Amino acid sequence: MDARFTEEQQQIRRTLRELITERCTPDDVKTATRTPSGHDLALWSALGKELGLPGLALPEAHRGVGASVTELALAEEELGRALAPTPLLATSGLVAPLVTALGTEDQRAGILPRIADGALTAALAVPGTGLATALGLVADNAGDWSGGGRAGGVQATRGESGWRLYGQAEQVLDGHSADLLLVAAHTGGFARSRTLLFLVRAGADGLVRTRQTALDESRPQARVELRDVEAELLGEQDADVTAALAAGGDTVATLIAAEAVGAADRALERTVAYVKEREQFGRPVGSFQAVKHRLADVYVQVQAARSAAYYAAWAAGTGTERAGGLALAQALEALRTSAAEAVQLHGGIGFTWEHEAHLYVKRATGDELLFGPVHLLRARAAQSAALFEAGAEVAV
Repeated sequence: MDARFTEEQQQIRRTLRELITERCTPDDVKTATRTPSGHDLALWSALGKELGLPGLALPEAHRGVGASVTELALAEEELGRALAPTPLLATSGLVAPLVTALGTEDQRAGILPRIADGALTAALAVPGTGLATALGLVADNAGDWSGGGRAGGVQATRGESGWRLYGQAEQVLDGHSADLLLVAAHTGGFARSRTLLFLVRAGADGLVRTRQTALDESRPQARVELRDVEAELLGEQDADVTAALAAGGDTVATLIAAEAVGAADRALERTVAYVKEREQFGRPVGSFQAVKHRLADVYVQVQAARSAAYYAAWAAGTGTERAGGLALAQALEALRTSAAEAVQLHGGIGFTWEHEAHLYVKRATGDELLFGPVHLLRARAAQSAALFEAGAEVAV
């Protein structure tokens, strides 16, 4: 593994930082989250049409850049620094890899080029509140999380006119504004029980989407109701959907880890700058040894999380191993610590809604609710590595 970034990768970082610094201040973030779409449409247009960010990791054959997960992770890290609300994670992190892996050639040709230039946004809808389980991040996703043939979940039936879906998904990232939904649904009853993925276009008859009140406004969520909705099967009926979701889950975990590292690093930067200026007892708060120690501990934790995220991105890009879940656990813990210290060390002002410190606390808590919790991410990683099985070899 070469830990050095190429000049092209460094350029991605520099270009994004310049754009985000100029157009995504804390006030801009708050304003964007309160729009109907939940994100700044002008910023998304710039990221898509001018920079080609949604197509960064898509094949060149489908008008993508042809880069790897590492480049997309670097982009997510920069977006995470500002908590920029964009549909990049939902579209390019969750949906695009599944369409690439499972879609037919016609489906890939019709969807991926439009994702690459930012013209099409997409969202993954899984039944109930089981996104982390569906992606294989906190448990084996081979179970009945999609419905299991019982009431609830999302059920798919095939009639003379094609596939129809009925059910509900509760936590769909950017689901209220996405142009395309990729819905995980159960089909086959008990005899041939399995989970398949279906494409549902915005505006389909029987589709009801309601934006939910989320703890983290910069990560919009929606409740999606499907009332006998016409759908198109993604790929073939014999596709190994659970394996594709697990592989996609590792990529998503890597991207969220990088994003959390960027947020944790920025929260730490702002706290350090504040304690250098704020005076107490006639001297800067940052000059007190106890404050120095606390910030030094945060710095070490953030750097460790960054190393884990970069390794997970490299491993995902080369197919070496799946390290995304463990990197995500490390990054979420670092973000939680960095955000908590930001609130504490900003003093009274850090507890107000007007201050940006609370945005980082909400992102840390919201991500752990959606994709964690941390202890289950670590437990799943240990289970996947057979760490506690009899006879398992442990590298020292």
